[in-house]
Amino acid sequence: MSIYKIHPIVMGSKVFDKTMMTYQYGYGQTYSIPIYSWYIEGSGVKILVDTGEMSPSRSAAAEKAIGGKIYTFEEGLARWDIGPEDIDIVIHTHLHNDHCENDEKCLNAQIYVHEAEIERIHNPHPLDFRYMEDYILEVEKQGQLKTISGDKEIVKDIVAIHTPAHTEGGMSIQIQTSSGKAIITGFCCIMENFNPPPAIRGMDMEVIPPGTHVNVYEAYDIMIRVKEMADVLIPFHEPSFASVDTI
Repeated sequence: MSIYKIHPIVMGSKVFDKTMMTYQYGYGQTYSIPIYSWYIEGSGVKILVDTGEMSPSRSAAAEKAIGGKIYTFEEGLARWDIGPEDIDIVIHTHLHNDHCENDEKCLNAQIYVHEAEIERIHNPHPLDFRYMEDYILEVEKQGQLKTISGDKEIVKDIVAIHTPAHTEGGMSIQIQTSSGKAIITGFCCIMENFNPPPAIRGMDMEVIPPGTHVNVYEAYDIMIRVKEMADVLIPFHEPSFASVDTI
């Protein structure tokens, strides 16, 4: 069994109404989320889950709101003594722009993504304004993209699991750690989505679906499945990880 360490690297932030994360809960509440790239260390292979924003807006106020420092792609990787050219594998949860803006800097990486994401980024629906194909054209031209159609073990004990909650090709990433199976969600959410307050639990809801979803009923069921599978839950935009070096 391979054991990995997960290093969250903040590469941007966003501020919006909380219901963008928590479906029909938190209307009118301003909420700040970190945008992460996750460096997966172990087995001699250098792996990233998503690549974050290319030119993140950085300020003391933004860092205070999310509780951690915001880095550029190069700065964030340098914390672990690596650079973009050292990355062997990128695994994408999905291809919304804030998850893939630094792909072309990873010159030597194989980049795994669900085939539905490739279809969407090249032929987006008007609602899909978060897809921007310019960010993947170069790596596609270079033959770096490796499309997958369902669950796939990328390397030993790292499995991409198809979870089309937030997007049709969303992939949650299961990683074997010393604390058990950690899952980085392939849908944009925070820890409160998985641990709702009493007011929500009182409605017999075990989770809160993500605010942006493909089908809210299916998203709910997918979240239940992921919650049951994971020993360590890592909701993709959870602010508490912004101050953590290693999971």
